[in-house]
Amino acid sequence: MDQSHAASHPWRVAVVGGGLAGLAAAHRLQTLCEDADRPLDLVLFEAAERLGGVIGPSRRGDWLVEPAADSFITTNPWATDLCRELGLEDEIIPTEERYRGSLVLRKGRAVPVPDGFLLLAPAKIGAVLRSPIFSPWGKLRLALEYFVPRRRRGGDESLASFVRRRFGREALDRLVQPLVGGIYTADPEKLSLAATMPRYLEMERTHRSLIVAARKHSAQPAGNLPPEARSAGRCPPAIGSGARYGLFVTLRGGMWDLVAAFERRLVVAAQIRTGVAVERIAQVEPAAGERGPLYELFLADGGLQTFDAVVLALPAYRAAQLLAALDADLAALLRGIEYASSAVVVSGHALADVSHPLDAFGLVVPARERRRIIAISFASRKFPGRAPEGKVLLRTFVGGALQPEMFAKSDDEILAAVREELREILGVSGRPDFETVHRWPRAMAQYHVGHLDRVARIEQRLAAHPALALAGNALHGVGIPHVLHSGEEAARRLFATIGKRGA
Repeated sequence: MDQSHAASHPWRVAVVGGGLAGLAAAHRLQTLCEDADRPLDLVLFEAAERLGGVIGPSRRGDWLVEPAADSFITTNPWATDLCRELGLEDEIIPTEERYRGSLVLRKGRAVPVPDGFLLLAPAKIGAVLRSPIFSPWGKLRLALEYFVPRRRRGGDESLASFVRRRFGREALDRLVQPLVGGIYTADPEKLSLAATMPRYLEMERTHRSLIVAARKHSAQPAGNLPPEARSAGRCPPAIGSGARYGLFVTLRGGMWDLVAAFERRLVVAAQIRTGVAVERIAQVEPAAGERGPLYELFLADGGLQTFDAVVLALPAYRAAQLLAALDADLAALLRGIEYASSAVVVSGHALADVSHPLDAFGLVVPARERRRIIAISFASRKFPGRAPEGKVLLRTFVGGALQPEMFAKSDDEILAAVREELREILGVSGRPDFETVHRWPRAMAQYHVGHLDRVARIEQRLAAHPALALAGNALHGVGIPHVLHSGEEAARRLFATIGKRGA
């Protein structure tokens, strides 16, 4: 095919998955082709009846109800840059300064997370030593981290092993595990430190003591948030010192506004097919003189469509199902990434019915407390405009890797458990204005020990398919900025590949 025909012949691309990763991929493909004056025939497939994935419509009368992620972090520019590009810059709002702080449950009582505790490392050792979270022995063991040597063995290490080795069991069980659980809904015994919080490995290599390293980092501007929160990109109920809570933002009208902005851009230049699932992908050789190879998408409604390139913006296990016949080795690698399921109970209450002052952004619950919830986010304390005057919006998290049995319960059972936990922990009484259960089965990728090696093998296999790209939270980050970035990078990879062959 000559270059003039290649330039005029539309490049036909499928994006499978209409969550944030798929929307970002479709948007970036559209802009790249527009800038290069390259014709594009883009089709976005989404099995559900609406776009957005876990991000759903959020208005409920005067309440703003977020069914999943409710914010994103600004230390990575990917989410904020896209918001500006989509005309949402003036809609970005910061957290409420007066409530910047977090709580952790200790023997049934909500106590403040020590000031300056940066997830795995205390920058202000005095605040930790004054905290009722730790026993005298636990405080001594934590302070002895000054003298703990560097790890000499190479290879990946679980987060739990790392924290016990450096700070002792109490630090893990009483504070680190619930804080990390608020981000990854994961089991710290399995979670890869290198894949989720590599800065702490570097801190140990460079400074030996994480306390020393954390104190040096605490003197830096608040924008230098440790990458453990950056890589997650999620806003857990608690992450560390109050100043860094200012790095989290949201959209005035909720995260659904981002989905709506994407859709407004895409609907004029792409074909959006909701309620259409893709069941299988096959590769075929093109006819003589045509581009290739080509991908056939077999649809659940019996349809069959052919594309020059495909972005799979899906959970790893769904991508594996589609790729099983195309590349069994790649599918097996993707299938090996585990996922956790969780539910979010969103409820609206009169402030007069809550005895706790709710003087923080939320509360995390250690597994050792043996409660039936993971965390509670005081959503209307974090951001304005989430609840009517005199009301409070709570988001209670259930399930995760450590409590799968709770996710397996019925909605009524979950609601009953959450009501009881809110009453015992926060003194919530009376009837809520509303309460809803939002279930997210197998939604959170688990970066277990060895994850980085698996990702390297996946990307090596993917190199054999230059017109195929993956996007989502399975490989390089679970929060909104990383998910959006994964979609954009998938688009850029495909565009660069097509550009190289002049198709």
